[in-house]
Amino acid sequence: MNKLAPVKRKKFEKFLNYAGCHLKRQKGDHLIYDRVGLRRPVVITTDSEVPIFIIRSNLRSLNIPIKEYLKIMSHLN
Repeated sequence: MNKLAPVKRKKFEKFLNYAGCHLKRQKGDHLIYDRVGLRRPVVITTDSEVPIFIIRSNLRSLNIPIKEYLKIMSHLN
């Protein structure tokens, strides 16, 4: 995996848990994750896939570089 691509929501949730986030609440079809030290929560929808622009935005919020994200995702099942 060399570049960002849409991923299944369940796999992205595993990544968020790995990054230290926890599900704070759900409002409609939005899942809101939080972690100590974040300026704003990480938000994803309950759709089957998470699109690239949402992944990129959430990586900025988490302050995680894309290369590190790709490395982590390659190790998650």
